[in-house]
Amino acid sequence: MDKKSKMTYKKAGVDISYANKKIDNVKELINKTNRPEVISDIGGFGGFFSVNLNKYKSPVIVTSTDGVGTKLKIASMMNKHDTIGIDLVAMSVNDIIVSGAEPLLFLDYISTSNLKKIEYEEILEGIVKGCEISNCSLLGGETAEMPGMYKKDDYDLAGFVVGMVDRDNIIDGSTIADGDIIIGLGSSGVHSNGFSLVRKIFFPKKSDNLNVKVPGTKITLGEELLKPTKIYVPAILNILKTYPINGMAHITGGGIEENLPRVLPKGTKAVINRENWEIPAIFKFIQETGNVPDEDMWKTFNMGIGMVLVVSKKHSENVKEYLAGLEEDVYEIGYIQKVDEIEPQVYWNDDE
Repeated sequence: MDKKSKMTYKKAGVDISYANKKIDNVKELINKTNRPEVISDIGGFGGFFSVNLNKYKSPVIVTSTDGVGTKLKIASMMNKHDTIGIDLVAMSVNDIIVSGAEPLLFLDYISTSNLKKIEYEEILEGIVKGCEISNCSLLGGETAEMPGMYKKDDYDLAGFVVGMVDRDNIIDGSTIADGDIIIGLGSSGVHSNGFSLVRKIFFPKKSDNLNVKVPGTKITLGEELLKPTKIYVPAILNILKTYPINGMAHITGGGIEENLPRVLPKGTKAVINRENWEIPAIFKFIQETGNVPDEDMWKTFNMGIGMVLVVSKKHSENVKEYLAGLEEDVYEIGYIQKVDEIEPQVYWNDDE
């Protein structure tokens, strides 16, 4: 009988020792995000976070999970992976801040075919940076090496955030009223939505267009597309200490038209004037190059507005001034109107 060579997990494509070494290498980096409430070290079966419930009359946990989508393909084409983790954190923390919740802890999931073929430390650098901006602890995560599931140096990311808000302070849009002012905060670019369309337009087969200058700017297409998603947490937490916000919407896939109605009460609509802010050059470049219809652009991308706030008219000027002082790009983009009949909840005033 022929002797068979021994088969090991390493020969099957999973090197546990290498993975453990990589994780050990980034522990100090991850610990930079530790809030005082963290009472565990990376590497255990679970992360421990001590919450001071005395801060809240009636504490409510708020959670969200998200990924980065096919923007990862752009990072791979550019061979630049140190900002994609910021996108990962941003997509989740921006979702819970709209309810007034403070992000407390974040978990990441990194999966790949071969850990040796991805820039693991670079990816973690971005995640850590995103957590630092959000004052959110990277409490743990999972790194999965799965041969056969991914091609070559492909990888995927997922993130999960936990936040807290007092029940009495939850912002759910229920106080939005006729005459309220709609304020838009500028985006940093495409953020993390619509990249399947972007890649279809600019990179159908090759990555040749990465170094093309975006018209009206001094940077390349690759640099523009890799700009990390803006994190609005610091600005929103600051404004909530001083002024009431009636409703907020994180503008992601679906654009303003699909995200803002998620917080609008029945019987109201948002009247938006798209001439009140300048559409960033990247969106014009995408539309002209791909011959994309207006409707698709506005339902796919943020078009320059990454976060929307709805505030009462009496507070609107102070809120705009305060946010501008925090170096946010602030625009008054519309107002809330009461309606008696069923109609779309976003009305483009510039169509008149």
